[in-house]
Amino acid sequence: MDVRRLELLRELAERGSITEVARATHRTPSAVSQQLRVLEREAGLPLTEKAGRGIVLTDAGRALARSASDVAVAIEHANALWDEFRNDPTGEVSLATFPTGGQMLLPGVVKRLDEVGGLTLHCSDRDPESDDFPALTADFDIVLAHTASSAATNWPAREITAVKLMTEPLDIALPPGHPLASKDMLDPEDLVGERWIGVPWGYPFERTIQDISTAAGAPMNVVQRFGDTRVTEAFVAGGLGIAILPCYTAGGAYRSEIVLKNLRGVVAERHIFALMRPDRAERLAVRTVIDALRAEADAVVAANVHRNPPRD
Repeated sequence: MDVRRLELLRELAERGSITEVARATHRTPSAVSQQLRVLEREAGLPLTEKAGRGIVLTDAGRALARSASDVAVAIEHANALWDEFRNDPTGEVSLATFPTGGQMLLPGVVKRLDEVGGLTLHCSDRDPESDDFPALTADFDIVLAHTASSAATNWPAREITAVKLMTEPLDIALPPGHPLASKDMLDPEDLVGERWIGVPWGYPFERTIQDISTAAGAPMNVVQRFGDTRVTEAFVAGGLGIAILPCYTAGGAYRSEIVLKNLRGVVAERHIFALMRPDRAERLAVRTVIDALRAEADAVVAANVHRNPPRD
């Protein structure tokens, strides 16, 4: 079987439609369909079947798509071994990041990679719901993702390679002069009745607000929801509510207008991972970027230790 046709089948398994496969592989839909028909003849079994106006993989198609993934990993592993012999982690690597992750990590990472030479990192910002981060690995070599859970099993183990980079505490952001700003630590009960600037449903911080509500035994009053923390910071600085913010990046232009307080009684933190397709994780250039991400994450945590006292 032709490896390139196997890769098209794998793309169909991940993307779900001929149109999306065509877009991703820079082919026409008819060209993709033709190649899949050739692969089907080579396999000797139906690999797809009609479902409404589209098609889905048969059991045989899904099994062959999984084999295609194994083949891709083996090929990239062989290429990586050759690059290691040449000591040549060169090439281009694409990376998608959520905004505050990019703010926190990427300037330092790019500086580290400039010292390596011969490797170009192309970055793009995204901020999907937490369940949608793995889907971005179809289009990017590395995806920076954040989640409320520390377990790498958040992501499907076979389809995604997940590398833990860091844990970042989440703080309660208050405007200066707020009655709670004078407290050293906040308890969930302190936050009942406050006006909250929350996040869209499905975003990781929403779970933390729910945990605070459970611990306090009362609902939290979420009056606004924003996906962009810069908007949230502006609302908090303007005295329009309180919010959960990641403590290493919180404040920005409003740092002098926001007070951050630790919360006890609730686990308030986010865990930052690098997600990759298993085959792309084999590439020496990708692994070099991962090493730089790890080093930069360690440096960020070390620089912020004084802002992260032990929490009850």
